[in-house]
Amino acid sequence: MSTHVRVFVVSIFFASAVTVASGARANASSDELVRQGKLHEAFDEADRALRSYTDALAIDPTSGDAYLGLGRVRLRLGQAHEAERVYSTALEHVPTLTDALAGRAHARRALRAYDLADGDLADYAKTTQSVLSWRELAKWYGEEGRFTAELSVWRGLLEFAETHSDGALEASARVETRALVALAKPIDPAAYPTTNDFTRGALANIARRGG
Repeated sequence: MSTHVRVFVVSIFFASAVTVASGARANASSDELVRQGKLHEAFDEADRALRSYTDALAIDPTSGDAYLGLGRVRLRLGQAHEAERVYSTALEHVPTLTDALAGRAHARRALRAYDLADGDLADYAKTTQSVLSWRELAKWYGEEGRFTAELSVWRGLLEFAETHSDGALEASARVETRALVALAKPIDPAAYPTTNDFTRGALANIARRGG
């Protein structure tokens, strides 16, 4: 190998090494900023946490932890619109960041965008098979007066409990399912039709008040 060729090869190797090293430093800096952001969160230093997470994303726009932290702080500060934008941006840049779905669901619920919030939480629960998320979704449906949807979730949880031999979950799911079957009868016009709209509406209001 000639001297010129050798020098050229060494130059390419050095340039590649510098590029790799720069990327590693950038990632390390982003990770460090995320770590600092979490510490600021722990000490209720919201402004500093926001700055750390924002700086981390400026270095690495695919940092899932930075997006989640930024959205979390925004939501904690009552900035639901900003939190929703953060989580939506996160899902655009990191489609596999399923925790952003749960975050956006809570942001949208804070904005009273109930259908969108329910959809996000349902997608998250299906993806993660999280029993806690299914329970939360059932609670949301109940608060919205969507008792047939709530019943569907609890039936799914009952089936899950039976399949996974979860006695505690099975017991609670059976109780909820029985109660909701009785509750849904007068207010589900598809499954239990009635010609008396006034009666159906009155019973629905009673159900919402808990009896």
